[in-house]
Amino acid sequence: MINSLSPIEWLLFVTVGILTGVINTLAGSGSLVTLPILIFLCGLPPTVANGTNRIGAFLQSLVGAVALWREKKSVFRASQWVVAPAILGAILGAIAAVQASDQAMMLAIGLLMLVMFIVLLVDPARWLRESEQDPTRMRHPVSWLIFAAIGFYGGFIQAGVGIFLLAGLVLAARYSLKDANAIKLSVTAALSIPSLLIFIWKNQIHFGFGIMLAIFQVIGALLAVWLVKRVPNISLWIYRLLLLMVILSGLELVRRTVLSTIGSAE
Repeated sequence: MINSLSPIEWLLFVTVGILTGVINTLAGSGSLVTLPILIFLCGLPPTVANGTNRIGAFLQSLVGAVALWREKKSVFRASQWVVAPAILGAILGAIAAVQASDQAMMLAIGLLMLVMFIVLLVDPARWLRESEQDPTRMRHPVSWLIFAAIGFYGGFIQAGVGIFLLAGLVLAARYSLKDANAIKLSVTAALSIPSLLIFIWKNQIHFGFGIMLAIFQVIGALLAVWLVKRVPNISLWIYRLLLLMVILSGLELVRRTVLSTIGSAE
């Protein structure tokens, strides 16, 4: 099946891989680009595309986190309070994903993304401040519930989980976008592991396309890490990219759900 792609389709595949590697590392929702590519270009069923997409999500997040480890050691140490509830939520979400219809979930997520866009605009200063992280906030039961819910969503569909993680870390734990982005990478990598194993168990992964896409996404992730380390005011650029991806993600998810509903009615 991999060999059936034309040179133009391969060029699109490579471009999407690198671009979404950058997008996912700096903000999130790159899966809203990779999932249609896997479904419509590569010809995978939606359930298999959802599982296949997890390979790249895991590898690019892992590579990005490792690349930032030396510079952000103190920041990463606090992520343990986020990882545990997120992994638990991811396990439950992945189990739900392999046996449930996601039409209603897609609409809810799309609407939630649009609400998130408004939240981003209401008080931009809190998204651009320096870190005021308080580790005790991460240990509060409410924070565990928030990140368990985000983990559930990540296990279920993955697309946009980085945006929700950034929101939780910036708004609840008071991290700067730059520091929150580093934690987001480690948490995404961690919660991808149980999800990936469950999709492998259910035989809902195409390893050929998944590994190839992951290679190009890792290249994009390394490019994004280079930008984080060298571009002044990177938090401002992450914020702008976050705004763009939130509104595009929300509109696309709502559009797909409406079209799917109309198609079912006909």
